[in-house]
Amino acid sequence: MSDRESVLPGQDTLIACWTALANASPGATVTVFPESIAAVFPAWAPLNNAIMRRVAPGRASDEATRLARIYGAAGIDTWALWLPTTVTTLDSNDELALTGLERDTTTLVMTTELRSSLRQHDGVVRTSVASAVLAGDAAVAVADVEVSEGAPGLSGWVFVDEGFAVAGLWAFRHGYDCGIYGVGTVPERRRRGLARALVEHVLADAAQQGAHTASLQSTAMGLPLYESLGFIPVGRYEEWLWASAGLDQEVRIAE
Repeated sequence: MSDRESVLPGQDTLIACWTALANASPGATVTVFPESIAAVFPAWAPLNNAIMRRVAPGRASDEATRLARIYGAAGIDTWALWLPTTVTTLDSNDELALTGLERDTTTLVMTTELRSSLRQHDGVVRTSVASAVLAGDAAVAVADVEVSEGAPGLSGWVFVDEGFAVAGLWAFRHGYDCGIYGVGTVPERRRRGLARALVEHVLADAAQQGAHTASLQSTAMGLPLYESLGFIPVGRYEEWLWASAGLDQEVRIAE
């Protein structure tokens, strides 16, 4: 891996989204360092992620140890280190291997150009990010769905079915790109096309607001959905978990 800054498509939108969310989360920060970008969210564990800006032998080792101190100072013992690569499938071997951190998952970075044929759907409601997150895990009564925060570019969305919000996501528009995040459907309502309708509606709305492209990250489960909406893979993040590894544990990078 060459010693150069590695920026995948959609990464600027992702960082801008983290920054917007940090403004509304107690004690949260998003900091750009020479070697990495660290999102520190004491009150929102899933967003404790750091992205390596330069992936090269010798750099990730020192940076992981330094980041552990930063997260530890914020009272965070578990966080993920993301290594960007240009691999565009989920079934190939990792380009890098880390010892000292636990292998977590791989997410495929995907993008698409927004088309005029995208449709909006009945049942999709704009809401807060908090309500969108909840609706992806468990049904939320319509009366309990919050209004949107109104933060520039940031929006939560849910799909309402039979009086309950049963699917959710949040989106962030950064320049001409719309990032799609946290897509989820409650287990008992899956495989009914609700998530697809939700995502398509949000993409259509983004296009109306002036966005030209959309970006997201996908696991293997989400690939058929996003491919059906025209998304194509452009890279991936290899995600590694630091879980109370301790600063005395050696962290090495090997090729």
